[in-house]
Amino acid sequence: MSTPTAPVTLIPARHDTACPFAPPPAYTEAASAGPVSRAELPDGSPCWLVTGYQEVRTVLSDRRFSADARRPAFPFLTEGRRELVAANPSFLRLDDPEHARLRRMVTGDFLVKRVEEMRPGIQQIVDEALDRMIARGGPAGPADLVADFALPVPSLVICLLLGVPYEDREAFQANSRLLLTTEADDRDVARAQDELLDYLGRLAERKRTEPGDDILSRLVTREDLSLREIASTGVLLLVAGHETTANMIGLSTALLLRHPEQVARLADPAAVPGAVEELLRLLTIVHTGVPRLALEDVELGGTLIRAGDGVMAMLSTANRDDGLFGAEGHLGVDEVDLDREARRHVSFGFGVHQCLGQPLARAELQIALATLFRRLPGLRLAVPEEELEFRTEALIYGLGSLPVGW
Repeated sequence: MSTPTAPVTLIPARHDTACPFAPPPAYTEAASAGPVSRAELPDGSPCWLVTGYQEVRTVLSDRRFSADARRPAFPFLTEGRRELVAANPSFLRLDDPEHARLRRMVTGDFLVKRVEEMRPGIQQIVDEALDRMIARGGPAGPADLVADFALPVPSLVICLLLGVPYEDREAFQANSRLLLTTEADDRDVARAQDELLDYLGRLAERKRTEPGDDILSRLVTREDLSLREIASTGVLLLVAGHETTANMIGLSTALLLRHPEQVARLADPAAVPGAVEELLRLLTIVHTGVPRLALEDVELGGTLIRAGDGVMAMLSTANRDDGLFGAEGHLGVDEVDLDREARRHVSFGFGVHQCLGQPLARAELQIALATLFRRLPGLRLAVPEEELEFRTEALIYGLGSLPVGW
């Protein structure tokens, strides 16, 4: 197969596709032509679009591809975002050894064993959020599953972990959304980042004299971390820790309401983990791709990528690899099949930068979705599906709201 002659223009939105749960057609068409395609960023500068499963894993795990956003040619969707990230990079946008030094300081808080100990607390948070949603909606009128359930659950969990007061949620959620939208003015995004860094920095400073059993309290005791590094790490964990899971809960619910025949699988506790992996595979909320920069010439998928070239690794197309996920006896890779073996998806990335919080995200999704459909078996959309508002402008795909009744 040969790559298309015309470069693919990288876009954040899915508004040009008939199915709101599918990647933009330009990406799937590029994937059908070959695993590596010529592409260009919105400003017209060239880069490579990597769509094949094995090729995406290579880009994300090969040290010849850099995650350091401070490098001059690193690919960004907007120039303003380049300046922001380069000025205050989290460990997600650094290479080793800097990446490893910062990451290992919070790794213990997200280990599987630690997350398993948190499950009873997460279950309580889920039940209480549902209690409040049920009290407000139902037969008397629709409830917004995003605002009333999908967003509060992971927000409260990450606040407890970090040591962030939950009553400050409106401010940090508003700033988080600005950081994750491609349509906001660069000055507004810069202000949102500064406010979050200032907020987390002041909170961390307060933990020196008023410590708690939380991540920020532990980080401020370390002499090898600057207050700015603590604040940058806090912003990453706070934003990623609630936006991603909240969007997955909302999208998963909307998708399952479209396929009620699949919901019965969630009634079997043994089937819930596998069902969540399938939802993670199919929905792939990081739909704009993961950026990397080639540090030397690399042959990838039959294409020579030169040193200094920008690369976007497309998790969404990799997760629809027919050879890997299209096993006989299952639905096609573009359909949800909660019985599918989907654990090899790359929705959490791959390699040393793989999502630190994936054990927590899995636990939250398993508990939230199983509890939601167990307690509300009559859950239904309260508006026609075509009226749902998808966040097509966001770097993390999701729903603006999800009106439901039961």
